[in-house]
Amino acid sequence: MSEQILELIGRKEELFTDDISRFENELQEIVANSTFLVIGGAGSIGQAVVKEIFKRNPLKLHVVDISENNLAELVRDIRSSFGYINGDFRTFALDAGAAEYDAFIRSDGKYDYVLNLSALKHVRSEKDPYTLMRLIRTNVSNTEKTVMDSVNNGSKKYFCVSTDKAANPVNMMGASKRIMEMFLMRLSTEIPISTARFANVAFSDGSLMFAFNQRIQKRQPIAAPNDIKRYFVTPKESGELCLMSCLLGENRDIFFPKLSEKLHLITFAEIAVKYLSMIGYEPYLCSTEEEARSKVLELIDKKKWPCLFTTSDTSGEKDFEEFYTDNEILDMERFNNLGIIKNDCIYDEAVIDNFRNSINSMLARGSWTKREIVDLFNKTIPEFKHIETEKYLDGKM
Repeated sequence: MSEQILELIGRKEELFTDDISRFENELQEIVANSTFLVIGGAGSIGQAVVKEIFKRNPLKLHVVDISENNLAELVRDIRSSFGYINGDFRTFALDAGAAEYDAFIRSDGKYDYVLNLSALKHVRSEKDPYTLMRLIRTNVSNTEKTVMDSVNNGSKKYFCVSTDKAANPVNMMGASKRIMEMFLMRLSTEIPISTARFANVAFSDGSLMFAFNQRIQKRQPIAAPNDIKRYFVTPKESGELCLMSCLLGENRDIFFPKLSEKLHLITFAEIAVKYLSMIGYEPYLCSTEEEARSKVLELIDKKKWPCLFTTSDTSGEKDFEEFYTDNEILDMERFNNLGIIKNDCIYDEAVIDNFRNSINSMLARGSWTKREIVDLFNKTIPEFKHIETEKYLDGKM
């Protein structure tokens, strides 16, 4: 499957093979002598990280995720791929923001490394004020909470995944991760913290490429934008990147994949065409949703698949992707295919406190508006350029 994913995203080689090989002995030694907690470990990136840790035989590996079903599949996948380890490997179906998680941490919270992969990652999550508030609590509030848990329990290191969309954000999801990075900067005075920004993870849960699989299985049309280009990494590469940032990164480092001939932009429509060709179908371009839905059975029998490729007009879509801004200091020498943003410990305590207090006030009040949250984001990140079109992905096929 990994080779097929590489072909679909226009690559022949994995990104980090050389870097992993060069540091493998160090990675092996650290993992084999350490204990780990992975929060959000049953999502696509979380599962990839768990596998990278598991196969290097940790002393203890505990995985927490809100999805009971995904945890069950993670265990089945690991048992089928790697088998067993001598260390303590267990999973817990818990919400990191709930009382049950707090009790779990109090009973067994001693971990050398804590990796937080939990996130609300969809731009579509900003369409209403209630899901938007959950996005903030997951991406920002729970991060602060789990960092402090790690501090109180004497952990050596805390890692949290960010996103390329945190660099010059144009949507609330990316802005929430940028604010999360601001909180992490302050918390880095309490515990060493590193993070990572990277591209779209091909075929991750809920992604458009994941949806291609679903549409094929359900015999439904494929829809994709033809004007938006994105960088893609494989699930395995996302796990390797997070592991290297966690174990090899210094305090306040942000790891990202270097741009090269191996990592290039490609549109979702191009991937859809390649995907259909790989499974033996020719794309049939439709001009409307109605046409695409109505011709499914007729076209599939002819080994064609109805596709609707359109320009993007929904809120929060960025024309291009970037991993860092012009005012960030970079280390491009340590790794072959990884760059590192080197941050000084600079943060505005008053801005961070105002954001936290404003969110807590809204929650205590029991009501809030999207405008209120957007205004708070603009105040917290003056350079934030929110793209609002009043159109959202839930209004499209």
